[in-house]
Amino acid sequence: MNSTSLSKAHRILFFNTLGFLVSFAGWMVNGVLVTYLVDNGIFNWNLVDVGWLLGIPVLTGSIMRLPVGMLTDVVGGKWMFTILLIGCSIPMFLLSQANSYGAFLVLSFFFGLLGTSFSIGVGFVSVWYPKSWQGRALGLFGFGLTGSAVTTLFAPTLLKRLTDNGANPEGWRHLPIIYAVVLAVVGILFFLFTTNKKPEASDKTLIKLLQPLKNVRVWRFGLYYFLVFGCFVAFSQWLLPYFVNAYNVSLITAGFLASCFSLPVGVFRAVGGWLSDKYGARRIMYWVLCSSVVLSFLLIIPRMQIYSPGTGIMAVKAGTVTLVNDSLIQVDNKAYPIVMRSHKFDHVDRKVMILPAKDVWQEPVVKVGDQVTKKQLLAQGTTMIFFKANMWVYVVIIILIGACWGIGTAAVFKHIPEYFPNEIGAVGGMVGMIGGLGGFVGPILFGYLLNVTGLWTSSWMFVCLLSCACLMWMHRVITTMMKKGAPELADKFEKIPG
Repeated sequence: MNSTSLSKAHRILFFNTLGFLVSFAGWMVNGVLVTYLVDNGIFNWNLVDVGWLLGIPVLTGSIMRLPVGMLTDVVGGKWMFTILLIGCSIPMFLLSQANSYGAFLVLSFFFGLLGTSFSIGVGFVSVWYPKSWQGRALGLFGFGLTGSAVTTLFAPTLLKRLTDNGANPEGWRHLPIIYAVVLAVVGILFFLFTTNKKPEASDKTLIKLLQPLKNVRVWRFGLYYFLVFGCFVAFSQWLLPYFVNAYNVSLITAGFLASCFSLPVGVFRAVGGWLSDKYGARRIMYWVLCSSVVLSFLLIIPRMQIYSPGTGIMAVKAGTVTLVNDSLIQVDNKAYPIVMRSHKFDHVDRKVMILPAKDVWQEPVVKVGDQVTKKQLLAQGTTMIFFKANMWVYVVIIILIGACWGIGTAAVFKHIPEYFPNEIGAVGGMVGMIGGLGGFVGPILFGYLLNVTGLWTSSWMFVCLLSCACLMWMHRVITTMMKKGAPELADKFEKIPG
């Protein structure tokens, strides 16, 4: 690839990444806007109403990824991205005029199409780069995922200024106008400064474009992407109530901490592309899935106090109880010292605790004058195990798992242009759709798990099980392939069909 062609490819990559970033920021805007409108009593929507307003854009952007990806193969990324950005700026602008729940729901459905920007970008970036560059290029393109962090970090502050710190509540209507203008401007820039290009087999019929979807490999990649991308989208929203309820922090603090999770995903996607090019996607995916299992397992243990029967005191011989107090039981002439409760966890919020700790004590079950027999229980033992689930340790671990998933998103998509070079849009759209559906299903599933178990960490239990399933399926495919046997497959992820 000569320097001129590479320069043009880099220019296309820049505008694709910019378009993806503003699209992703707009896709996530309801998370901040709807929360503000409800918290300030501007609209009286219940939790179910809010859940649908948060979920509808994610659902639309997910299910439409496949048809939009296929259209990208047919007409090219320039036209698709331009139409998407300018087209979605219209319902975003109209959102500023909405006064009813129905209007919000319909407009959220239409601007939710911004979520399809990923399918367009993947297809458009891939056709401009050779295989040796595609991992890095797609990884850099994935930096646009930081659009969610941009909205989480800056939209609340922007709302505060637009409403004069609450003095002018109707000032919220300027926020969707600002987003609409940004989308339209970037759409115009995309049209002016990019060059259209389609895959070589862009004249395929619909049936031929859908043909690769029969391949189980596509669905396996989709499951991986459900984990690394779908769970990222789900937790980008779920972590706000998580921090507020589990750690009793303010909404502003919860938003900042949630951004600590979402920001590394976009940044490390670029790292994942480079690592996939250098070391191979198979090796990277092994590390990603193993890390996801370990890190999610560490997040399973909730803040808790567990009481369990402990070591008690039994009489070594029969006799009469002559003394009972907080520290001693005496039977005839035999004294039995009692372990007293330390109360060391009474002010635990003031202490820094990383590992679980315990407190052990004993309480008399006899009184003066009782006749006891040999091996009769004199004092019952109690053991309390306490785990604080330190918030800052939790934050560090979710940053690590976010970075891990960011690397994984690039590793998954590294394979699509290699295995399906002429159906990038269709396959990328299907894989992206499955991943996007994870962002829609995740919060709903987490809510049900919370209701059933009563544990906020039940969401991480699901992630741990899903990570294990992905790892076992991948390992089974690799070992089966090795047994069939060709030495040249030893350093390949899978045999690429000729």
